[in-house]
Amino acid sequence: MLTKKQVQHCLDVMRAMFPEAKCELNHANPFELVIAVLLSAQCTDVLVNKVTEDLFKKYKTPEDYLAVSLEELQQDIRSIGLYRNKAKNIRKLCQMLIDDYGGEVPKSKEELMKLAGVGRKTANVVASVAFHEPAIAVDTHVERVSKRLAICRWKDSVLEVEETLMKKVPKEEWSETHHLLIFFGRYHCKAKNPNCPECPLLNICREGQKRMRKRL
Repeated sequence: MLTKKQVQHCLDVMRAMFPEAKCELNHANPFELVIAVLLSAQCTDVLVNKVTEDLFKKYKTPEDYLAVSLEELQQDIRSIGLYRNKAKNIRKLCQMLIDDYGGEVPKSKEELMKLAGVGRKTANVVASVAFHEPAIAVDTHVERVSKRLAICRWKDSVLEVEETLMKKVPKEEWSETHHLLIFFGRYHCKAKNPNCPECPLLNICREGQKRMRKRL
């Protein structure tokens, strides 16, 4: 596995490649971000942004989502995968915000994870992006890149990937690291066609070297 120094080198390279790496989900406040991240499960940010462009004009508050029928909300997010389940979770989440948090999105990861449809990844994203709390949210890109580069082990769970990254990266860099790994995985080290031949990290990437050998 890569040392802390090697991990820092990888992040420096990614920072040079993607200096504007940031959350790509459009939102104007923490509440919109929670909804957008919830919708993004097994779905691209591009599609979520298309849907939320109209959704966020129609629904401004938790009360707004509860003022319409479940069927109407489902129709509004129908183009997104798992829309039925996500619509139910959005309504449950909104009711919890009203009942337990005065209509405001809680700031702590622990409280965020109590909300319907909000798992550890979503809580980390919201805490980091909306409230600037140090956090590393492990999505499919972060997990894939971390394992391909041997920052962690192939057999590690999502939680173990997160814990390893937290150990190997300074706390003040956690949030930036999350975005750098996502951009690197989304636009360069893709799931099906990673750009190994032109990768500036090929010299330390076991997976990349293995792939290149298979091409010969």
